[in-house]
Amino acid sequence: MCRLLGYVTTRPTSVVDVLGRDDFDTFTALTEVHSDGWGMAWHRSLGDETQAVSSARNASIDPEYETLAEQALGCCGLVHLRWATGGLPVSPENTHPFTDAGYAFAHNGHIAPIDHLEAQLSAASRAKLVGDTDSERYFRLIMQCIDEASGDEAEGVTRALEILVREFPNSSLNALLLTPSKLFAIHINSRVDSPVESLRELFESVEAMPASHATEYYAMDYRITDDAVHVISSGVDADGWTRIPEDTAVMIDLATREVTRLHPVPLP
Repeated sequence: MCRLLGYVTTRPTSVVDVLGRDDFDTFTALTEVHSDGWGMAWHRSLGDETQAVSSARNASIDPEYETLAEQALGCCGLVHLRWATGGLPVSPENTHPFTDAGYAFAHNGHIAPIDHLEAQLSAASRAKLVGDTDSERYFRLIMQCIDEASGDEAEGVTRALEILVREFPNSSLNALLLTPSKLFAIHINSRVDSPVESLRELFESVEAMPASHATEYYAMDYRITDDAVHVISSGVDADGWTRIPEDTAVMIDLATREVTRLHPVPLP
């Protein structure tokens, strides 16, 4: 269970500038809950290789996080703050984003049972696993489906979501996938409740929890400006954001910023 931020802009932009200093500080303060590591991925410019950095440290005390967030790293990217699902180790191997062949992936949710998720993978996909998380297996399933679709990213992501919705209808599939030419934003979670009991262990009251965490933990918002498209998980209660409809997946073209909704993925 984690926090996500994705952006596509016309020019290299820092994460701080994407959100503005106050909202960036609010986003970073979510490490009061999401303290089990952080990661960023970006393209410096269109056509460049995906670069990524991750750490199993709490972002709020890791100077590299602040240093990178203030740099104009690229024209598109994603940020992930991790809250490890119970029982899964906090380690570099389990820290998002997961990367391969110019792709970077970050997930907010939990897909269980993990062994059934892994069973959806081919032997070749399983051989590439390095960590313990359901999220990495989710990423490998997407990559496998893209390969099976002869590299058609929209078709591959759609196929993967169809499998996951069918086999794991009560899981949150919220995720960001940065590819060489697209940013996919996935907001599929309508059968999942906010993790209120887990949050109560961290806060003395519902009022003390970050914005929307008690009631809309898995919500995602977006905003479109003249030169950018932004996507964010709940927790930053600021003006200018619009709630993403339930059970929606979209594809954002990195060159044009055109937003295309993927074929509906109906829940059974």
